[in-house]
Formats: sequence, structure tokens, C-alpha cells
Amino acid sequence: MPKRILMLVGDFVEDYEVMVPFQILLCAGHQVDVVCPDKQAGQLVPTSIHDFEGDQTYTEKRGHNFQLNATFAEVQPADYDALVIPGGRAPEYLRLDERVLELVRHFAGESKPIAAVCHGPQILTAAGVLRGKKLTAYPAVRPEILAAGGCWIEPSVTMHTVAVDTNLITAPAWPAQAAWMRHFLDILGSRL
Repeated sequence: MPKRILMLVGDFVEDYEVMVPFQILLCAGHQVDVVCPDKQAGQLVPTSIHDFEGDQTYTEKRGHNFQLNATFAEVQPADYDALVIPGGRAPEYLRLDERVLELVRHFAGESKPIAAVCHGPQILTAAGVLRGKKLTAYPAVRPEILAAGGCWIEPSVTMHTVAVDTNLITAPAWPAQAAWMRHFLDILGSRL
């Protein structure tokens, strides 16, 4: 049965982490509304491409533009079955938006599926919804997860780890997207 899914993004969301899940979820027959605070349907968010090239941290390049298909100000969380939070630069400032945190608290409080990748869990830490939850993220987010009461699952060197804790599905970065989305689709009760 098709689900209605909300995806929270912002300027410089990670390119692969918005584009690929969006397309996978559409392919599975779901409706995916992608929103950004202070922007409307039809507007663009620039993306960034993060890669793992042997340096001490990821490298960053300018990605594509992603067109929003829904308006943040019109979102009613009760209308959605699940939430997706991509990573990139966006989560570090989206977590400062109280309306974003209210949306996240709704999904967590109703035990609706939440998929977060890379830096996406920064929004979950700010919303205060991780106490006792097992999850993973980009390694630099580990201190925030632990401070928020989450149980850290160390990602593999290849960044392919996926952590599933009831309704929460997390991954450290885009290399894990196939497994991350497979687990999310399973929780949604759908298949490709």
C-alpha cells in the first residue's frame, strides 16, 4: 500500500542522500513530499556531494539543484506515514528551527518510521528523541548522539552499516543507501 512520506531538506543537503532515496521511494509507489523551511514548492535547494577519498574526513563539492515539490509551511505531520532526513550540511542548521523539531517529535511520538542518514541524526538529537535508541551516523555525529542518550553503533570503514531500532533506520553515509532504503521499505511494508 502506498505511503505518504515527508523528506526534510535544506540548502546543501547531500546530493546522493536526497536524490537516490527520493527516486527509490517514488519507484516503490510512495508519495514523497520534499520540503525546506522558508521555501515553497517549485523552489530549488542546492546540494553538495560528499566523497570518501582517503582524507581524514570527507571531501565536499557542489552538487545539483533539487526542486522542492511541497511547501514547508503547509506541512501537517499527521498527514504523513513516515519521515526521511538526509544528511549533508543542512542538518546542522535545520536543527535550529523549532518547527523542524516539532515535526520530528510528532513522528517519533507516534512511532512512525524515521530514516536518517549521515548528519541527519543531528536533527534527531536536537529534537530529543534518541534516548535509548540504537543508531549510527557519520562518525563526527557520535558525540551528539551519545550526549542525547542514544546508543552508538560504530559504522564500518566502508560506511555500509545500517542500524535498525524499531521504527528508526539509520546509516552513516550514502554508500549504505541500498541497505538503508531496503530496511526502510521493509518497515513501510513495500517492495520494489
